[in-house]
Amino acid sequence: MEITNVNIYKKDDNSKLKGYATVYLDNEFVVKGIRIIEGEKGLFIAMPSRDINGKRVDICNPLNQETRSKFEKAIFAKYMER
Repeated sequence: MEITNVNIYKKDDNSKLKGYATVYLDNEFVVKGIRIIEGEKGLFIAMPSRDINGKRVDICNPLNQETRSKFEKAIFAKYMER
């Protein structure tokens, strides 16, 4: 799996939510709605989720740390460009 493109949509307010990312995989699959959040230890990503019976449940997520790191590296690199 290769990340072939990343689009960033920054928010201009002072909230902890800094923006959203869209990640394209192998030019064949897209993951939209990845949140970029400012936490106590810096930026982190939160995968797309929905509220089911009052609980947040991920719609999709990496199955291992290596894949999560690929997403973080690509998203943060693009985020810092702007």
